[in-house]
Amino acid sequence: MTALRSPVVMIHGAFCGGWVFDHWRAAFEARGYAVQAPTLRYHDCGEDPPPEFGTTSVRDYADDVERLIADLPSPPILVGHSMGGLIAQMLAARREIRALVLLAPSAPWGVLPSTPFEFVSAQALYLAGDFWNKILRPTHWIAAANALDLLPPAERDAVFAQFVPESGLATFEVMHWPLDFKRATQIDPRDVTCPVLCLVGAKDRVNPPATVRRVATRYGGRAHYEELAGHSHWLIGEPDWEKVAARALAWLGEMLPQKGRRTKVTP
Repeated sequence: MTALRSPVVMIHGAFCGGWVFDHWRAAFEARGYAVQAPTLRYHDCGEDPPPEFGTTSVRDYADDVERLIADLPSPPILVGHSMGGLIAQMLAARREIRALVLLAPSAPWGVLPSTPFEFVSAQALYLAGDFWNKILRPTHWIAAANALDLLPPAERDAVFAQFVPESGLATFEVMHWPLDFKRATQIDPRDVTCPVLCLVGAKDRVNPPATVRRVATRYGGRAHYEELAGHSHWLIGEPDWEKVAARALAWLGEMLPQKGRRTKVTP
């Protein structure tokens, strides 16, 4: 008896690369999924990306991943973390997707922040001046306090050492959507027709539970929302990430019937 599973594409967040999904990729592959975890445009250039990176849009990221999806043999499952969760939503509004697993996803255009911290973080970007056309560098204390806060110090430093610069324009489009007249991250929720799982850590300050719940609410009965006690933003690698991955796999097993099942016929 053999089951054919949908391909899986895992989409990382800001300042990162496909490496953030190494643990999750192994867990999904152990369950029979074929997984791709691409690194978004210019996120593989190290500390010296080209100047045009600063004006790269989140739409450019989505376009690149869409081309990858177009070459797959069947509609994929998308797993997205943080900004990658937003890109996954954008792609699900563009084309057929089997299911979305959104891990602490950034919110689309029109979803209001729910905490003062979100407002303050967005305004703090102006300390870099006209950041929307610049390359932004990762800052250790910000990542340590807000994204990697549950990691042991040595592991936190090792993870941060792999962080890379990010596009100022993409950051503006995600964090300052009211000022983005091009509405780069606007999504009509009616265009997202697949099942959606939204997971968020109860301690997440970057994309907090109340905001992620608003994201899930947009998709009505197609979405399932869960707040994970004891977790923060780095659901892909902080302590007990295995339980988070297992929950995502269990939900996929519940929501998506296995395809191509072969049944032995007794004469």
